[in-house]
Amino acid sequence: MSNYASPWMNEELELFRDNVRKFIAAEITPFEEQWNEEQAVNRDLWSKAGAAGLLCTDVPEAFGGAGGTFAHEAVILEEQARAGNTSWAKGVHEIVTHYIVGCGTLEQKQRWLPKLVAGEMVGAIAMTEPGTGSDLQAVRTRAERQGDDYVVNGAKTFISNGQHCGLLIIVCKTDAAEAAKGISLLVVEQPHIQPGFRRGRLLHKIGQKGQDTAELFFEDLRVPAENLLGGREGLGFYQLMNQLPRERLIIGVGAIAAAEAALEHTLAYTRERKAFGKRLLEFQNTRFKLAERKTELTIGRVFIDHCIERLLEGKLDAATASMAKWWGTQKQCEIVDECLQFFGGYGYMLEYPIARFYADARVQKIYGGTNEIMKELIARTLE
Repeated sequence: MSNYASPWMNEELELFRDNVRKFIAAEITPFEEQWNEEQAVNRDLWSKAGAAGLLCTDVPEAFGGAGGTFAHEAVILEEQARAGNTSWAKGVHEIVTHYIVGCGTLEQKQRWLPKLVAGEMVGAIAMTEPGTGSDLQAVRTRAERQGDDYVVNGAKTFISNGQHCGLLIIVCKTDAAEAAKGISLLVVEQPHIQPGFRRGRLLHKIGQKGQDTAELFFEDLRVPAENLLGGREGLGFYQLMNQLPRERLIIGVGAIAAAEAALEHTLAYTRERKAFGKRLLEFQNTRFKLAERKTELTIGRVFIDHCIERLLEGKLDAATASMAKWWGTQKQCEIVDECLQFFGGYGYMLEYPIARFYADARVQKIYGGTNEIMKELIARTLE
């Protein structure tokens, strides 16, 4: 839509983008409808992505990764969003991977990262509970030390990759008397074969229907003490807060790219669709509304690029990441809604991409910390 180029892009990343686009076109787009019906992608997609070098691209080579940067991940996120691909919860897999990279012991990194890079294991993180959402200090899942194991009891819900996960990080309380200081992260390998682990139903959602979002239950699940992330109890809340800015930028990157794609679909439609003998794009209301949306997206693109550059420099702070998540997802929902209006009744039909963009967008303002929580985090910098 413009000649603007992201400052963090280079020739190598452009070639990488082309490979990502081809992979999505061949291995994802033809199967989206099937996965939406089945509520999960094919398990072999993860292995194919690993073989193509599209998983954990910024993991160091010493642990099996390509040694790239977050810029490579941003390219993949953008191409997924522009293709309307929400079935493949790759972003969650990457978030899990970076808990291991940023918080794991050397032995834990050596044990788990190569399998995540190859797609041999699919990553998931169990934060949300039936009665606990953004307030992570209030989690009720308990982990009690018994000899060389922790015994875990509790329940989690809305867990992306819940059906396929081969490596699950559980947010739990190892000290019930403490709030933040009582939280630890335990890593479960191949949870589906562990006694005491049970998957509940796959959840029916408004959008992102192809993701295997599930309930998880732990009933005296035994986890080896060596799987305590970082090797010390009570670090979980700090580990979560340390990783959340990256998670929120991931959401923001996808939000702006999806809104850009929605506007491109709308421009194509309004150039061809006629009403009262004129193309829709010739009506002043259409032109002015879409001009506003293009301006907003240009502002959003520049800001998201700024955040990406800050992350690449190791300088992205929590408040700025919260701005990216809040503003990006808010504008995504507003822009997609307004774009859908130009399609009339066709915009309400799921066979049109704009309808899927609309349904898939709504949850963006909820997960990763609700947008209300984002505003609270930003507001704390005003005092």
